[in-house]
Amino acid sequence: MSEHILFLTGKFAEKQLQQILTKMQPDFAYTVHQLGLKVAALMTADMIARRLTDTFNADRIIVPGRCRGDLDKLAVDLNIPIVRGPDELKDLPQFFGKTAQKPDLSQYKVKIFAEITDAPHLDIAAILNRADYYQQNGADVIDIGCLPGTLFPHLEETIQALKQAGFSVSIDSLAADDLLRGGKAGADYLLSLHTSSLWIADEVASTPILIPEKHADLNSLTQAIETLQAKNRAFIVDPILDPLHFGFTDSLVRYHEFRKHYPDIEMMMGVGNITELTHADTGGMNALLLGICSELNINNILATEVSQHAHRAIKEADLARRIMFAAQNNNTLPKHIDPGLMALHETAPFPYQLSEIQELAAQITDPSYRIQTSKQGLHIFNRDGFHTAIDPFELYPKLQVETDGGHAFYLGVQLARAETAWQLGKRFTQDEVLHWGCAVDDIKETVDLHSFTAAGTTLQKK
Repeated sequence: MSEHILFLTGKFAEKQLQQILTKMQPDFAYTVHQLGLKVAALMTADMIARRLTDTFNADRIIVPGRCRGDLDKLAVDLNIPIVRGPDELKDLPQFFGKTAQKPDLSQYKVKIFAEITDAPHLDIAAILNRADYYQQNGADVIDIGCLPGTLFPHLEETIQALKQAGFSVSIDSLAADDLLRGGKAGADYLLSLHTSSLWIADEVASTPILIPEKHADLNSLTQAIETLQAKNRAFIVDPILDPLHFGFTDSLVRYHEFRKHYPDIEMMMGVGNITELTHADTGGMNALLLGICSELNINNILATEVSQHAHRAIKEADLARRIMFAAQNNNTLPKHIDPGLMALHETAPFPYQLSEIQELAAQITDPSYRIQTSKQGLHIFNRDGFHTAIDPFELYPKLQVETDGGHAFYLGVQLARAETAWQLGKRFTQDEVLHWGCAVDDIKETVDLHSFTAAGTTLQKK
């Protein structure tokens, strides 16, 4: 006999839940029961205890993922197992292992060259440490940057140490001596050669990255390409991306024109000229630049993390290339694939209207405070009242926590997060940290809600 599952939901989600279950064609029997509230995510264990009068002979109950309260106690009272489902209905098939709803982000085409720009000033241990950090964030090649007029006596030893540690390595310089030394030491790539320095490619096995002899001179690039093609040598071409207001648009046109003339040649784009030289958040820049790379089939980028505001640029580029590959591979827009590049905003920051939150508040019978946000501001409520503001300081006199330091601290933290989320247009969920995409590593945090009743005083963080 198959399992019988009771799904509890709200009025707004009932139809969608029925449709999803029908499409799933599950191998279990099921009953969908809405409890008479509009928004399923506002369900609580206490609400279920009051409203659920029939378990429909089910073997277990599945409630919305955001359902609050002590489900273990409720399961004992009802004598039936109760589990939380996914936060979003669309993830229900995945919850049951029926299908992988999330796009595959394991694949990409673009190779990331991560430059250590100050390598001559670092010892080998520091370079290896930086290389390991870049690799963990997605770098495929560690680029050793040379500095004009700066001695680099440990260049060969650096490249050999990186190779022994398993890294792919490029050497980045316009000085012929640096490039020749780097190539002979075993560098996999040389950045950068042009027609006057192309002879270096005859001396070493490294793959050259070609740039124009003079800025924007595509004819010299063509000459270098023909020379290496005649020798059956692999190479990568970089027409050079210029900073904004210093030729950016013209440089994009160069990339486009070059791709039209050479549809199959490997190309590189140095994205650091935009991410480093524009004071704006780099996540969006990387999304756009990697989207351009995807359209033009540019499969190599040179990325840097010199400026403080660009200190996550490689990690962002890694996620951007995966998102763009998934979008292109599935012939879709780069939307709803992964939220990791949306550090400051979210697609649906306010899932509940003020009227829905007020409906929930009217059913609260305990002294514990709940905090929600809507377009209208921050809302905090318990059985004793409902308060709304856009500034948490306006709420403090109404909460009666002057003599309860632990409770006041907890509410202050939660309201500060709610204010930040409301101002930026981000999703706020009480007792959870705000999510900043790949800009910040997520912190796993849960809080014992029972510690913050009106009479509670102890802060317990798990």
